[in-house]
Amino acid sequence: MTAMTVFFPLDTARLRLQVDEKRKSKTTPAVLLEIIKEEGLLAPYRGWFPVISSLCCSNFVYFYTFNSLKALWVKGQHSTTGKDLVLGVVAGVVNVLLTTPLWVVNTRLKLQGAKFRNEDIVPTNYKGIIDAFHQIIRDEGVLALWNGTFPSLLLVFNPAIQFMFYEGFKRKLLKKQLQLTSLDAFVIGAIAKAVATTLTYPLQTVQSILRFGRHRLNPENRTLGSLRNVLYLLQQRVRRFGLMGLYKGLEAKLLQTVLTAALMFLVYEKLTAATFTVMGLKRSCRH
Repeated sequence: MTAMTVFFPLDTARLRLQVDEKRKSKTTPAVLLEIIKEEGLLAPYRGWFPVISSLCCSNFVYFYTFNSLKALWVKGQHSTTGKDLVLGVVAGVVNVLLTTPLWVVNTRLKLQGAKFRNEDIVPTNYKGIIDAFHQIIRDEGVLALWNGTFPSLLLVFNPAIQFMFYEGFKRKLLKKQLQLTSLDAFVIGAIAKAVATTLTYPLQTVQSILRFGRHRLNPENRTLGSLRNVLYLLQQRVRRFGLMGLYKGLEAKLLQTVLTAALMFLVYEKLTAATFTVMGLKRSCRH
């Protein structure tokens, strides 16, 4: 939570670059300066509470599902990279289906009041989290809370790839030493997240646009059956901005998520070790 708070303005810049295609400023510092100048000093932190709440729920669901399934499947034996990948995918699907409504609401609240360059964007007027849920259900139907579910389901490979690389690096290190140091956890967590983020970033861009759901474009179903929307948005990006248009805001996303994920894995290892120590259990199933 601390890391997310510190790097929150980077996520704000990333989201603006993804959703507001006609913004002329292309670099993260330029976008942040523009936001502060036009919307105020605290504007980069708009929507902080909904995002933090969603992040806490999402992380809890993901890690609880991943570790519960791992304990049931591995049962004290050595895990493998393949098993870690499968478990990561299953945990990701459960996470998406349960928490997507939270992410739809926090995306809209985060962008509310923004000075958009794109005239195709319809502004919102939500009074808070509960009112956002109410207005979305009233005006767009309950399924609108699952806008962008399809790209989100595809993006389960992001944490799956991340955990696959993380667990793989960890097993290699543990062949040479008894346990991970804080620096080890930080470094391999950062590398794993950087790889996963770069590979899946175009889908993250589409996910943000569909969750925001305020464009006067392609008004077809945005939930589970949105493969057509995903392909349409990807094609539009490439046609209008070239291949690099799919990676607008990547530098902000990498800096923010890599540092946050590295700290998250560090804390994750420490808390897991402490829990197993208190319970008097061995951790052989993790190596």
